[in-house]
Amino acid sequence: MSMRLSEFELEVMQLFWSQPRLSAPEAHAQLGEDKGVTYSTIKTIIDRLEKKGALQRQAKQGRTIYYQANIQPQAIQKPMLRSFIAKVFGGKRDSLLVHLMEDEPLNADDIAYLEQILEKKKKQLSDTSHSKSASKVKGVSKEKGVSKENIRLKPKES
Repeated sequence: MSMRLSEFELEVMQLFWSQPRLSAPEAHAQLGEDKGVTYSTIKTIIDRLEKKGALQRQAKQGRTIYYQANIQPQAIQKPMLRSFIAKVFGGKRDSLLVHLMEDEPLNADDIAYLEQILEKKKKQLSDTSHSKSASKVKGVSKEKGVSKENIRLKPKES
């Protein structure tokens, strides 16, 4: 499910991910009052999130409707990250990675975790290249029809 959420919709979803259920008045008390947003704005956002399938009605007590998250954060993180990379970094994932590695403090646990991810990616790449090389005939890839002679490696930027 590819879902686009505005920045404020995402803030509202954070509330619902942190609590099992909320009503619009409770969401307004927790988020709207701090931001100077009216109750009707919060209710409109909740209604919009319900239409998008991000929230669902969980219960009704009297006139109060309680909602709960209908999606996990991961369901929107990847599409939003792809959109962010496209808009901010021109689609270049390596630019984002370099920025994060150089500018954000990393502890030993962070580095160990990143090394595990890189090793896994290297293995996947190796497995993929072995299967692709088995399908090549006379230097031409069946998948793309590109000869080895026409492939240029991107020079490493320093």
